[in-house]
Amino acid sequence: MNAVIRSTGLWVPEDTVSNEELVECYNKHVELYNAEHADAIKRGAVEAKNPSSVGFIEKASGIKSRYSIDKAGVLDVDRMRPRVAPRPNEEISIMAECGVAAARQALSNAGRDAADVDAVICSGTSMQRTYPCIAIEIQDALGIEGFGFDMTVACSSGTFAIINAVNMIKSGMAKSVLVVCPELTTAQLNFRDRDSHFIFGDVAVAMLIESEDMANGDGWRILGTRMMTKFSNNIRSNFGFLNACEVPEPEFEDRYFVQEGRKVYKEVCPMVAEMILEDLATIDLTPADLKRLWLHQANINMNMMVARKVLGRDAELEEAPVILDEFANTAGAGSLVAFHRHHDGFAAGEKGLICSFGAGYSAGTVFVERL
Repeated sequence: MNAVIRSTGLWVPEDTVSNEELVECYNKHVELYNAEHADAIKRGAVEAKNPSSVGFIEKASGIKSRYSIDKAGVLDVDRMRPRVAPRPNEEISIMAECGVAAARQALSNAGRDAADVDAVICSGTSMQRTYPCIAIEIQDALGIEGFGFDMTVACSSGTFAIINAVNMIKSGMAKSVLVVCPELTTAQLNFRDRDSHFIFGDVAVAMLIESEDMANGDGWRILGTRMMTKFSNNIRSNFGFLNACEVPEPEFEDRYFVQEGRKVYKEVCPMVAEMILEDLATIDLTPADLKRLWLHQANINMNMMVARKVLGRDAELEEAPVILDEFANTAGAGSLVAFHRHHDGFAAGEKGLICSFGAGYSAGTVFVERL
């Protein structure tokens, strides 16, 4: 049974943080840090911190702003991370709440309700808790029967979840699967690190994946998929529940996201481009058959390089749309958000590619055709 992307939904926080605001806060932190450690810096015992700039951020990444679940906490120089109020067990968790909002929009856009859905997959770089599953909480909030589960594959969490949904439909396990990617990634970020303080933003995106016989000729037929992983320490986060057991107790900032950006660029771009070209051949397509590439939205330079290697030329903006200038890096949600925002203008039979790549290393391809 063929699977179809029937609809999508998106939730964003009310607050946005511009590069100018972020740089102002970060540079104030640098000023205070260097003043506090002036003697140690003079002795060479501590390295002085360098200020950031809007020009540096935009050249390095293409990011201009990001959404945040708590702008005030991020821009408080004494805190520099979001504030999240604890909620009682009887109240929906913040991650589930964001996911439910995106899911409701996806269901509404397809004219569906809870009775039409068999399963929920919640996938992201990290979950708010280990159990009960966030997916089961979302399932309960929406009133969906069936089952739900959480999964995480860092930057490829979204595409891998789609592929899991496709395989469940092909196997007959389900006829309709709701994929939800709530990425509250600003909570994973060290806003005191010059090389990464600008990278992440918060979002939740959802996709309804159905069997083609349910879709009534509407949506995007999934032509082919592939998942690939290869271990690398070049993008890493060591934050988890076992940190509380470490002796001595760790500094939280030592466990946040870190990356070797230049190594990632050099290693991931050719790997992903080669994978895409191999996958195209497998389903008897060529790069010329692809009208649009919805690529992972981590870094504009990586997207341009992957598109160039696949197409054999520089891509036009409509061929490889960018959303990271508004959203920043939203990890596993990025390519799905790009698809949500830029899937218009397709005639029946025209094709595109949803592709993720990054931490793991991981990469996922989902080739689609407009019904």
